[in-house]
Amino acid sequence: MSKAEQTRQFIIERTAPIFNKKGYFATSLSDITTATGLTKGSIYGNFKDKDDLAIHVYTYQSEKISEAVNQQIILQKTALKKLFAFFDFYKENFKNIAASGGCPLMNAAIEADDSLPFLTPKVKRSFALWKQRLISILEEGINNGEFKRDISAEHFAVTFMAMIEGGILLSKISGRAKDFAILLDNMKEMVNREIKI
Repeated sequence: MSKAEQTRQFIIERTAPIFNKKGYFATSLSDITTATGLTKGSIYGNFKDKDDLAIHVYTYQSEKISEAVNQQIILQKTALKKLFAFFDFYKENFKNIAASGGCPLMNAAIEADDSLPFLTPKVKRSFALWKQRLISILEEGINNGEFKRDISAEHFAVTFMAMIEGGILLSKISGRAKDFAILLDNMKEMVNREIKI
């Protein structure tokens, strides 16, 4: 990695928590220079503008989550264990997610929908990839005889995504990690009751 690339990565990593906590719109250039210790000229020497930085920060955050989830999943041999590993990732990492401002995908989705149209395509793609990953696991389970043949993989994928994001939001606002753990345990019960053969 060149020095310029290292500087860009440093800026992205230092500003990611601020964007996630304060929001893309509310994060000021002053917040960015304070977090990085760099000048305005140095920031804009590495990124075209704040929107360009926001896109890079979102890409960094979404890829970081995706890679961490995949590390959990690839260790598993069955579709059921992969699905449960997906749920367990969020259970094990909830405190870090809450402390960093919540799920960056959900936070960006809320802002992009209302006031950041330049970010909307990236956010849509992240959620589409997340949905497809769940669908693939569910279809794998159907094809290898772990899951019922008549279930809709897409319907359950959408349901799981909504439950995870909603659970993070509710638990973060209540300050009760236990609420999220209960939800994730109930999701496993749903799988055992409605999906698993």
